Amino acid sequence: MTVVIKVGGARAVDPAGALADVASLVADGERVVVVHGGSTKVDETLERLGVEPEYVETPSGIVGRFTDETTMEVFEMAFGHLNTQLVAGLQSEGVDAVGLNGVDGKLLYGPRKSAVRVVEDGKRKIRRGDHSGTIKRVNGDLLETLLSDGYTPVAAPPMAGDDDGEVIPVNTDADRSAAAIAGELDATLVLLTDVEGVYADPEDPATLIEAVETAADWDALEDAAEGFMSRKIMAVEEALDGGAPEAVVADANADEPICSALDGGGTHVYAGALAQDDQQTEETDT
Repeated sequence: MTVVIKVGGARAVDPAGALADVASLVADGERVVVVHGGSTKVDETLERLGVEPEYVETPSGIVGRFTDETTMEVFEMAFGHLNTQLVAGLQSEGVDAVGLNGVDGKLLYGPRKSAVRVVEDGKRKIRRGDHSGTIKRVNGDLLETLLSDGYTPVAAPPMAGDDDGEVIPVNTDADRSAAAIAGELDATLVLLTDVEGVYADPEDPATLIEAVETAADWDALEDAAEGFMSRKIMAVEEALDGGAPEAVVADANADEPICSALDGGGTHVYAGALAQDDQQTEETDT
């Protein structure tokens, strides 16, 4: 089995349990790719430099970071630091980990978006000067080579952005990076976050959605996802569309967070749910 694990970068997430689980899985012969975020570290670094982090809302209601040139420099610095720390942590657990960012070997590659559509004061505008990109290709051969040689890749943004033939580092979402990698490797995706999974009522942990297997289940999941969780469900959909058989959203702070997620904890979304949803859409269209 190949597992792609996304470790969150929020203040409330402690990666220690996840690193121990990665070591356990690798010792059992599983192939593991770790992908990490780091938005909190970026914000903290910007604040120390006296720069206010800026977030914008897209016309579809998704809130994301606006990454100008200064923020991009901080982004590279913060993510590089986090990557090294996670690799060192895995090495301490006996895992032969290798750190990568999306620019290395064009691991994550696609067009740069220098302008983004945003909503400000209820009006749609175009903001220019952004350093972000859309992943169109994953270098699966690079990952397969490392995995076959016994290494555990630890990957993160930035991605390799194509800007009229020039490759420049640009920001991309870590959840969607993990999703793209999981799809490329036909791997199970585990998105670790600071809650137990997706709740039907976002305010009530007792309403955890445990399994999503049908089109109706998928519709209910999309309706339940709010705020930061909507981005995770977007990543789940992209992973399953790309070839992943299953995606799990689970608690990073649980005991044995990855192993418990793979054993049934969290919210499990299966590729069949999307297939049924697509079939229903086609039947409605015809």
